[in-house]
Amino acid sequence: MTAPAAEQTPAAPTAEAGPREIYLIGNTVDELGGVTSWTHQMARLFRRHGHPVHVIGIYEAELKLTLPGPPDYPVTALYPSHPPTARPLVGRRRLSPAARLYERRRLAAKQAAVARLSGILAQAAPGAVAVVTQVWPMEWLRQADTSRVRLIGMSHESYAYTRACHRYRWVKENYPHVDRWLVLTQEDADDWITLDGMQNVGAMPNALAHLPGTPSPRTGRNVVSIGRLADQKGVDMLLDTWALVAPHRPDWRLRIYGAGEDETALKNQCTSLGLDSSVEWLGRTDDVPAALAEGSVFVQSSRGEGFPLALMEAMASGVPCAAFDCAPGVREIVRDGEDGLLAPPGDLDSLADRLLRLTGDQELRDTMGDRARVNVQRFSEAHVLERWEALFRLLDR
Repeated sequence: MTAPAAEQTPAAPTAEAGPREIYLIGNTVDELGGVTSWTHQMARLFRRHGHPVHVIGIYEAELKLTLPGPPDYPVTALYPSHPPTARPLVGRRRLSPAARLYERRRLAAKQAAVARLSGILAQAAPGAVAVVTQVWPMEWLRQADTSRVRLIGMSHESYAYTRACHRYRWVKENYPHVDRWLVLTQEDADDWITLDGMQNVGAMPNALAHLPGTPSPRTGRNVVSIGRLADQKGVDMLLDTWALVAPHRPDWRLRIYGAGEDETALKNQCTSLGLDSSVEWLGRTDDVPAALAEGSVFVQSSRGEGFPLALMEAMASGVPCAAFDCAPGVREIVRDGEDGLLAPPGDLDSLADRLLRLTGDQELRDTMGDRARVNVQRFSEAHVLERWEALFRLLDR
């Protein structure tokens, strides 16, 4: 059963701000992960609507993102690999010739990277904007010449997740003075305003990149997880949850797509839980719609999120979701009880309950999947692009 409204193409934006140069600046230009995927998605979207785009990263990553095709916009990495980490000359290091040489070389490489960044931004035409997608690049931008661009800072994680880690200090040091500081939901923006007194905050959701022409038939007995195999994504908690579900659903499989530094530890955990016969490790995938087409339920077990693209893609494929309510972005995407089921963050019993409900009720899966496919279109590229155009017009005033 597929809701007819899901096949409608969203209307084009109603207003244009006119072509302007847009620089998208992040940690890397090519790292496997949601922020890099978002960067190239937005670069393609801005280019299709006439804006010249330049994607800039601090360095080239080892674990690469696969793009759908060669980019038709410039892509620049300031370093060929991760830049040297600062090692303060304190204590015995002050007297070490090797330490002093390391620091001189690090600073020289950084000065060269800053000069290269300044040279790129010096070519900006009037009205140009630089969107800093992650806070770390501000370490270079603070030293670069940014006089020809409007600076827009972004966070792709929730207020609570930033507040609990080292990036909170970086945000407080770097973002109060940019032209606009964007977070993913109004709830997060309100927290930054009321709890930290930041007055330049706005909200900008991620955009749904693709609406598959045909939704999942929801006939396969597969629960799908897609994400990096890293602590933030909580795959360890997912395995513990699946250990509660699997005895009740012996004919269902948990299909885990992703790669990352925790892969070996997670596979060992899977074996120790006795789940090898019901868990499939499928590695990274460059064809998310195909992976979702074989799933009937999507699960997200993250410890922290921003505005997860994988969750939106699952809903666009008509696959109902069970997820930890770990961030405002998750509960803004999923309407709990209407088009998906949310569980309290970290509550394994509750997440297992949601999975048991969805895997045990075909009618519930179909009803929520059809609603999800319709509802998620409020985050279409056309609608989100218009919000960006409105922001650009605001910055021109």
